[in-house]
Amino acid sequence: MRCTLPSVLVAAALSLTALSPSARAATPSPVEQTYNAVRADPVRLGLFLRAFPKGADLHIHLSGAIYAENMLDWAAKDGLCVSLKTLDILDHACPHGKGDEMPASALVGNEKATNQMIDAMSMRDFVPAASDRSGHDHFFTSFRHFDAIEKDHQGDMLAEAMDRAAADHITYIEPMVSPALGSMIGVGFHHPLKDEDFAAAHQVLKAEIPALVAQARRETDAMEHKAQAILQCGTAKAHPGCGVSVHYLFQTLRILPPQAVYAQLDAGYAVVKADPRFVGVNIVAPEDDTVAMRDYSLHMRMFQFLSQVYPSVNLSLHAGELTGKLVPPEGLKHHIREAIEIAGAKRIGHGVDIASEDDVAGLLAEMAKKHVMVEINLTSNDEILNVKGAEHPLPLYRRAGVPVALSTDDEGVSRGDLTQEYLRAAQTYNLSYADLKQMSRTGLEYAFIPGESLWDAHQVSKPVAACQTISSAQPESGPCADLLKASEKARLQWQLETRFAAFENSAPHESLYQ
Repeated sequence: MRCTLPSVLVAAALSLTALSPSARAATPSPVEQTYNAVRADPVRLGLFLRAFPKGADLHIHLSGAIYAENMLDWAAKDGLCVSLKTLDILDHACPHGKGDEMPASALVGNEKATNQMIDAMSMRDFVPAASDRSGHDHFFTSFRHFDAIEKDHQGDMLAEAMDRAAADHITYIEPMVSPALGSMIGVGFHHPLKDEDFAAAHQVLKAEIPALVAQARRETDAMEHKAQAILQCGTAKAHPGCGVSVHYLFQTLRILPPQAVYAQLDAGYAVVKADPRFVGVNIVAPEDDTVAMRDYSLHMRMFQFLSQVYPSVNLSLHAGELTGKLVPPEGLKHHIREAIEIAGAKRIGHGVDIASEDDVAGLLAEMAKKHVMVEINLTSNDEILNVKGAEHPLPLYRRAGVPVALSTDDEGVSRGDLTQEYLRAAQTYNLSYADLKQMSRTGLEYAFIPGESLWDAHQVSKPVAACQTISSAQPESGPCADLLKASEKARLQWQLETRFAAFENSAPHESLYQ
């Protein structure tokens, strides 16, 4: 959605100080009136929010972002087989099929088998059964069904994620990826961790880290080159996805023995330090897993140590993706706090169990003061944890002044997108247009994009002194021009504001919303 408007029009649309908050509330702008007019109509509200500019999707697992249909198409093109018994894509061919196996290409025309595969690989039409008893178990098991296809299709997956983001009017995505992870885990198993002597472990791994980093960079190069070729970026036939900006979080696994977790983290930090495409580290896998629960505090201390070795590496950590149905009460009391106070996380993914943490009020106040943002995943939290509506802590975070932004988590597995998250938030929590716009801006504000922000002290309605007037045309000289030239983050924020101006000018005149 690229558009150039007269500077005076954009300046008027983006005037952030012309009206006081009370005046704005008393006199809704045309776009606010349009939003209010369609709020009771889910179909038109969905259309409105589809076109609504979205700053960032910051909590997105690349493997989980892909729809099952894409995976099955790739399996067919690769000549792979599927198992009708386990409903897995297999890592070998079976030209004629045997027993419960059949070529993935034979799924075309076999509606029953295709639907069984898609249902197993996603949350579509999930209904608990004796052998598949919960959304939590079905969700995490779904990844096993397409595990064999992932490694050879990272570039296809990235291209698909970028094109979907463009269709959803998202400016920036920050996918979690794990290049060279198997090698890192293998190195960890060769170097046992002695108690918590992280310094010794770091020294032992030093000789092997450069090769691991080089492998991760090669795999990332290959992924990006494939994605760029698929999207035809730089050509007259470039896909819309080429216009989506991307950085990566290095994703590590928390359900392995300590030495394997530590090796992943040490190498992951080194990748972020060496490669500007990577802007942070995360740790994933079910937080309620017995190993993840047992070693949670140990993992936080690993982060604490490595953040001293690599002080510029950002952390966004999965924490608080738990309920009392999954773990005993003591397991709900400290994960978010330790992720912030021990590991030093700048963002929290999920944070669903915040109300069960010790000293909830104090922790919320600390998060607000430190500007620790929470990545809110409404659909995922409903499907995996059965937490939704009034039981979800989104309103609690907002009342406490903790910054929040909506994200998808695993939109392919969940069968959704970021528009679905905005629609769900708007309908469930009675959010105003201004609320949604603030969350859109907050996503970019707390993204780990290099450079200074366009906003003053995280106030996403107050530009910095250098850029008091935001217009469609970027300044060619002066302090604001210098900021935009030096800061990738500020440039993307400026781009988002331009998109908001265009949207807010056109939406009130769209016949579908009348």
